[in-house]
Amino acid sequence: MEEFKEDIVIQIDEKQTIVELSQMLQPFKSEVYLINRSEGHVVEANVKSLLGLVSMHIQNGDQVTVRAVGSDAAEAARKVIGFLT
Repeated sequence: MEEFKEDIVIQIDEKQTIVELSQMLQPFKSEVYLINRSEGHVVEANVKSLLGLVSMHIQNGDQVTVRAVGSDAAEAARKVIGFLT
């Protein structure tokens, strides 16, 4: 099983929505997670989970880790990274 991990800084365009990100990943077999360590807390959410993403309260400038696990992990993670940066 493939695993991919990369730290990024969020830079989302105002027109982009979390719904788009979640829907974009539905075709992938891998699970992709965002790990946010801001404000002294560690919060991890599955990117395919709209509720999980909303609960993270990510915003531009936040440093997060993108972690993907599965047969197409690198490809799925690159989609997320491209969307969030």
